[in-house]
Amino acid sequence: MAHNHDSKETSMGKQVMAGTLATATVSTGEKLMSKVTKHPLLVFGLGMVAGFFVYKYRKEIIASASKTIEAGKDFVLHQKENLEDIVAEAKEEK
Repeated sequence: MAHNHDSKETSMGKQVMAGTLATATVSTGEKLMSKVTKHPLLVFGLGMVAGFFVYKYRKEIIASASKTIEAGKDFVLHQKENLEDIVAEAKEEK
């Protein structure tokens, strides 16, 4: 039982650390973007770089998006089946 308590504390610690890291990242990104937007040429250059990488990795991006969509469809189908089972059980109990 003590092991379970320790793992909960570890998990909570990881979540707090992840939240702190996310907050710091957003804050830093916000400051960076406010400085970048003051230089139109830099914004254009960053857009070009982003476009290059999107083009270069387009097949991987499309494959990942397709995989995510399929996983979402599977999840919805599984939840629908679970709901149908629950409804059927409720009807049997009546």
